[in-house]
Amino acid sequence: MRRTTLDPTASPLAAFGVQLRRSREAHGLTQAELGERIRFSNSFVSCIERAMRTPTFDFAVRADEKLATGGTLELMWWNLKHSSLLEGFPEYAAYEAKAAELRMFELDVIPGLFQTKAYAEALAAADVKRGTITDTQAEERVSYLLTRQQRLSKPTAPLVYAVLDESCLRRFVGGTQVMSEQLDHLAQLTAAGRMLVQVAPFSMGERRPFALPVVLLTMQDRAMVGYTESQERGFLTRETDTVRNWARDYDRLQVGARSDVASLDMIRAAWKDLT
Repeated sequence: MRRTTLDPTASPLAAFGVQLRRSREAHGLTQAELGERIRFSNSFVSCIERAMRTPTFDFAVRADEKLATGGTLELMWWNLKHSSLLEGFPEYAAYEAKAAELRMFELDVIPGLFQTKAYAEALAAADVKRGTITDTQAEERVSYLLTRQQRLSKPTAPLVYAVLDESCLRRFVGGTQVMSEQLDHLAQLTAAGRMLVQVAPFSMGERRPFALPVVLLTMQDRAMVGYTESQERGFLTRETDTVRNWARDYDRLQVGARSDVASLDMIRAAWKDLT
C-alpha cells in the first residue's frame, strides 16, 4: 500500500496524523493492532493518519494511553478542535507536552501553567468584551489550559524554570479576590519546590534581555526548541543559532533576576499588599 506523506505544518489535522503515526510506529504496531487496542477500526486509524478524518476526543485519550505519549494527542485534539487559541500556539503545545524541561520568561500576566481558573477566566472574559473571541471560545480556552496544567502533577512532569517580570505580580487582573488567590497560588507552587520561579524586578531596566514572552523547551533527546509570541501569533523556532542566543540571554536573565528565595518574598509582599 502506498504510504501517504504528510507535512505536519500544513494543518493541525495533518500534525495530529503525523504524531499518531510516529507514536504508533515507535511501538511497532500496525494500524490494525492499534485499532484493536483502542477499540477503533483500522480504517479509522488510517484515515486519521492521512488527515482524512477528524479524531474524536475518546480516540485521542485512548491512543495516548496505549502509546504512552504523556497526553500529547489529547492536547493536539484540543488544538485541532477549538479555534480560540493564538495562531501558532498549537504546534508549541505539542512540543510542551513532550518536553523534559521548560525555561520561560513572561511579562504582564502570570504564565498559563501557573494560572488559577478564576484568573484565566478573567483574562478570557476580557477578550470576549473586546470581541476577539466568543463566550464559547472563552470556555474552551480555559478548559484547554486546565488540561495542559494536569501534566505538572504527573510523574512525567517537566522541570520548570520561570522568570516573571515584576509586572506579572503588579498587573491587576480580575479584581482583588481573583488576584489575591492567584498570588497565593503562585507562592504555594514556588514554596513547594515544584518549579523554580524568579522575579525580574523593574530595577533591571534595560538590562532585561527579552521584550517578548519566551519559552525554551528541552526535549527528551536534549534537542532545544524556542517559542515566542507577538500580539497576532506565536512563533516556534528550531533554528540553532536563534535558540542558542535565546539560551544565552536566558542565563543572563536568571543571573539578573532575584533569587528564588527573594522572589518568593516579592510574591508574598505583592499578595499582602492586596489583602
